[in-house]
Amino acid sequence: MRQLEQLPISPEVAQPTGGGLHSWFLDCHGLWYTLALTLPSVLFIAYLASQARRSFNTLRFGRSYIIILYYALLWIVSVLNLFWCLAQAWQCTSGKELSWNLLTLFTTSGLLFLEVSLVAFLLQGNYTTGLESLTQTLVISGVIVAADIIIKIIYIFGFGIPLFIDASETTNRVKWGLWIVHKLLLTAIYGFILFMHHSKWRERLPARPAFYNYICAMFLLYVIALFGCVLAGNGAGFGFWLYNLATVCYHSLYLPLIYVTFLADFFQEDDLRLENVYYSEMKDAGFFDADWD
Repeated sequence: MRQLEQLPISPEVAQPTGGGLHSWFLDCHGLWYTLALTLPSVLFIAYLASQARRSFNTLRFGRSYIIILYYALLWIVSVLNLFWCLAQAWQCTSGKELSWNLLTLFTTSGLLFLEVSLVAFLLQGNYTTGLESLTQTLVISGVIVAADIIIKIIYIFGFGIPLFIDASETTNRVKWGLWIVHKLLLTAIYGFILFMHHSKWRERLPARPAFYNYICAMFLLYVIALFGCVLAGNGAGFGFWLYNLATVCYHSLYLPLIYVTFLADFFQEDDLRLENVYYSEMKDAGFFDADWD
């Protein structure tokens, strides 16, 4: 983690000096930062690929529109996120600013869409397969994410604020002011859900402990990110280190957390259900008659 403590120098000074993988991994944020982002993302994609055939069969028989949608979104965002992790050198490479901004905008928007829609489903209290409920949630999530994208586009391309380039002007108050508001809103949302869990509205939330653990993890992550943004906005190097730490945790662990919390149980339950169906069919066909003789 020593590399995380070193503030990256500006892209005007830090141009990649070599070629190949050595330059790609060592320039800009350094080796450990890049590995901490990339390795978990690669392993998660590999795991999804290894389970793809069984997952597709489960989805085909399960017929849950919500799970199908989130599984597809998980794949799309995971691929985008892996490419984002591998392209870290772009933010320190002259001429790649536009490509980096667009890639980061699409990746973070995909992650945010998953977050917002999952919170909306969480507040519904349980999984639902209703198309009407699904459509309403997607519309609400789409409006919120679209507003977030528009604000970021205005800041980046209208005002020229380097929102996604962490290697320059760590004391830019306009940039860090926006991130403070952004993290504060998300912290407040997760904090409100935690408050609901300990209040008379607890019955509106799912009873599964995994959901509560998910909210706790996200609340802690955004508290760290918010604290880091406040410190970085005031020129403290430790704040920039905290912000980088939160970024690494978010991009490397959030998608696996979604899978474990919201999708893994569905696939496991459907596997057990399918086994029961196969057993019943085999029993009806007389495969187990010899056991009674």
